[in-house]
Amino acid sequence: MFSVGEYIVYSGNGVCRVEAIGTMDIEGISKDRQFYTLIPVFSTGKTVFVPVDNKKVVMRPVISKEEAELLVKDIKSVEPLWIRDDKKRENAYKECMRECNINSLVGMIKAIHLRTRERLEEGKHAIASDERYEKAAKEFFYGELAIALNMDKDKVEDYINKTVEEK
Repeated sequence: MFSVGEYIVYSGNGVCRVEAIGTMDIEGISKDRQFYTLIPVFSTGKTVFVPVDNKKVVMRPVISKEEAELLVKDIKSVEPLWIRDDKKRENAYKECMRECNINSLVGMIKAIHLRTRERLEEGKHAIASDERYEKAAKEFFYGELAIALNMDKDKVEDYINKTVEEK
C-alpha cells in the first residue's frame, strides 16, 4: 500500500502524488472499500480515484535516484523496441504505455526516434502515430526521472543528453 504524499506511477497518467487514502461517499460503492486520491504531477486540474486493491491498472513506486542515474548512464545499452509490422508495433506501444515499465519506455522512444530518422532520410514524412506515442512516452519517462532526480521536468532531456555524451 502506498502512503499519503508518496509519488507513484499510475498507468495512463504518469507520475501522481497520493493525496489521500480513504472511502468514497458514492452510492453503490461499499463504505469499506479504500481508494487512493491521486493528483497527476504534470497534468493540472485533474484528480484520479482508484481502488487500493486495484489489479487492472499498473501502479508502482517511482524509481529511486540511484536507479534513475544508472538508467540514464546505461541508456545507450537499452535495446530499441523494434517491430516492423505496423499493427504489432502499435499494439506493443500501447502495452508499453499501459505497463509503465521505464526500460520499455526507453526502448520505445529509441525505436521511434530511429524509425523517424530512417523515414526522413528516405524523403518520407514521420508517422503521426509514432509522434504521438513518442510524445506520450517521453512525458512519462521525463516525468518519472524529474521526480526521481529532483529536477525540473524541462531540464531532464538536457541532463540525459549531457550524461550520455560524457559516457
